[in-house]
Amino acid sequence: MKDLESVVIRFSGDSGDGMQLTGTQFSNTSALMGNDIATFPDYPSEIRAPSGTIAGVSGFQVNFGAIDVSTPGDDPDVLVAMNPAALKANIAALRKGGTIIVNLDAFNEAGLKKANYEKNPLETGELSGFQVIQTKVTEQTLRALEGLDLDAKAKGRCKNFYTLGITYFLFNRDLEPTIKWIEQKFGKNPVMAKANVLALKAGFNFGENSEIQVSTYTVAPAKIKPGLYRQVSGNEATAYGFVHAAQTVGMELFLGSYPITPATDILHELSKLKNFNVKTFQAEDEIAGICSSIGAAFGGALAITTTSGPGLALKGEALGLAMIYELPLVIVDVQRGGPSTGLPTKTEQSDLMQAMYGRHGECPLIVVAAKTPGDCFHMAFEASRLAVEHMSPVILLTDGYIANGAEPWRIPDLAKNYSKIRSHRVTGTPPAGEPFLPYKRDAQLVRPWAIPGMIGYEHRIGGLEKWENTGNVSHDPKNHEIMVKIRAEKVAKVADNIPLQELEGNKTGDLLVVSWGGTYGATHAAVAKAQESGKKVSLMHLSYINPMPKNVGELMKGFKRILVPELNMGQLKFILQAEFHCQPIGYNKIQGLPFKITELVEVINRTLES
Repeated sequence: MKDLESVVIRFSGDSGDGMQLTGTQFSNTSALMGNDIATFPDYPSEIRAPSGTIAGVSGFQVNFGAIDVSTPGDDPDVLVAMNPAALKANIAALRKGGTIIVNLDAFNEAGLKKANYEKNPLETGELSGFQVIQTKVTEQTLRALEGLDLDAKAKGRCKNFYTLGITYFLFNRDLEPTIKWIEQKFGKNPVMAKANVLALKAGFNFGENSEIQVSTYTVAPAKIKPGLYRQVSGNEATAYGFVHAAQTVGMELFLGSYPITPATDILHELSKLKNFNVKTFQAEDEIAGICSSIGAAFGGALAITTTSGPGLALKGEALGLAMIYELPLVIVDVQRGGPSTGLPTKTEQSDLMQAMYGRHGECPLIVVAAKTPGDCFHMAFEASRLAVEHMSPVILLTDGYIANGAEPWRIPDLAKNYSKIRSHRVTGTPPAGEPFLPYKRDAQLVRPWAIPGMIGYEHRIGGLEKWENTGNVSHDPKNHEIMVKIRAEKVAKVADNIPLQELEGNKTGDLLVVSWGGTYGATHAAVAKAQESGKKVSLMHLSYINPMPKNVGELMKGFKRILVPELNMGQLKFILQAEFHCQPIGYNKIQGLPFKITELVEVINRTLES
């Protein structure tokens, strides 16, 4: 038995093989055993790809360790391949000398042909650099379930738990948490519950009975900050952040959205939370989704809408309407690969320019971005706070990588850190004899928020340009210019209401890495490795993008070079150059995949040496 600091496992098979569930259970068990974890589900784009083909391969990667885990890992140490297609799709990523667990039953003539193998890779020697565990998963599962009142198809669906049992043996995982979950999940179907438990134990016993000649491993609990933790995905954390924001400001939460990958789970999660005064509306299209949310904001709710890149494009006109109304609204864009339908189940950071400028007319909005699954809670709350306190739409950018990924999330002290949101809703009645001015502004250029039906607060609102203060329709050229500048200055003043930018590392040095969004885990780990080797490198990770914190430009002056890694063609790099003339160097990846720590370490070293 060997002790390891961390391990990366990738479960892979057909969409119907239950790899997402298998990976989730392994992750949950590891978290309960005290390991730090990070996960990354990888779905096929095709809804009904032919079974056994590479196009239909579904995966789930988990990195668990006794050390700080900031990403789901670079190259897997273990690959579970339920069929030849899963092997072919993932073998290039597997670490040399790693372990492969294969379902021998699937490596028949038909399975090999579907995966475009001319010869069986288990027999050609091409896997000689790996430890290969071959087991007839399907056959052994059926044998373990003999005597149960289930047909062969139903029994076959339990093979993922058999494979899970093997990995539990290899890494000394406790079976009990998964057994309890199975019994709860299938409580209304006791036969199916028993079948899955038997399959799990059979896989574990397969390893325990020394039928596989490979090492077993232990991964000690991680030394993490004490507190109450739960495993959370980015989309779940986003939903919870909005709920707490609504509770804090004392408003009803309204979500109007059209389902779109990978944002739909926010709608699913919020629809479960009606007891927190949450209303969800599944609209017929993207435009109806945002327009219903604008109506809810006009009616006094904390209003949000969720989407991905294609949906954000469709919402563009309505975003302009919300902006000229000056109503609080949060638009969540869970970014995916584009353009068009593009790579709907893969991650990308290519919507930044659209969030910044993708509307007609002079239409500046507040733009913020989350950096990890757990941070989605914080940034959803922040987006809500800024929307309400500044009477402005806010775009919250996440991405498929952190939205679907999960990590142990330390539940924050809500009373201490998330207790204040200042609303501009008017109360009572206006002073006698004074007309209500719906666009009269305070020192931050924020207008009052009057709800329809309040006596004395009747006012005009619409998409046409309006007179300053009164809100009445105006076609006056000079007034239009005044209003455009006021709305832009209002957004700029948000910089007074956000934290100053912090660095990871010294305030001066040879290289400053600037990142944003879901690349944080990889950039954080890569910069930490560079610092450990004595290099003068620091990290600036931006969560507030428009406006940026007031000290960003000054911090960048302390470094000889600026490196901006992005999962796009250089959108933040372009913005930084336009704003600060800092000559940033871009490193760009557009493959639908997140950065690896190792590749960023190489880029940092090359940039320092060049």
